[in-house]
Formats: sequence, C-alpha cells, structure tokens
Amino acid sequence: MIALGAAPLVEGFALIGFEIFPNATPAQLEQLLEQLVHAETRALLLLEESLARSDGPWLSRVRNEGGNLVVTELPALHEPHNYHPPVEDLVTSILGPGALEEHP
Repeated sequence: MIALGAAPLVEGFALIGFEIFPNATPAQLEQLLEQLVHAETRALLLLEESLARSDGPWLSRVRNEGGNLVVTELPALHEPHNYHPPVEDLVTSILGPGALEEHP
C-alpha cells in the first residue's frame, strides 16, 4: 500500500501502514511505477489528483494493462469540493450532461 501526494494528505496514511511519498512529483511517480512493474510487485497506490492525472508513460501503461498494480486517486486536500472523478466525464459523455444531476 503506497500513497503519493501532498505531505498533509498522505501523512495520515502512514498511520495505517501505507508507505508514503510526501510531495512526490510526476517524475518520482514514474520512477516508482517502473520499479514496481519490473519487480512484479503487487500494490495499491493512492495518488493525489494532480499525480493521478499526469501523463507519464508508466502510469498510462499501468492503467491500460492492469495487473499487479491498482491505482486510484484522492482529491486534493485543499480543494475537495472541486474534485470529480474521471468516471463522471465518461458517464456524461455517454448519457449526456444531465446524467449526474440530482432529480427529485
């Protein structure tokens, strides 16, 4: 279990046993993913939104191929109300812009 992102966000995960990478950069994420893939490591990675949406080749590979690494994203600690997961974009593109609106 590994968490990468802003220090205030990921430090709490250390308390429950995660290996953390505070203030990680996209380059550090790419290096870590390359190491994990080559070592065939099984891991759950929690990535702060900005890292999760970076466009590195190893992140793309892990997401496209699946396998031993499960990647999920966390909203930024300072703006959780502005967060929306990528699946919302997919649902909206298929079902239209009103698909996620609350209906009485």
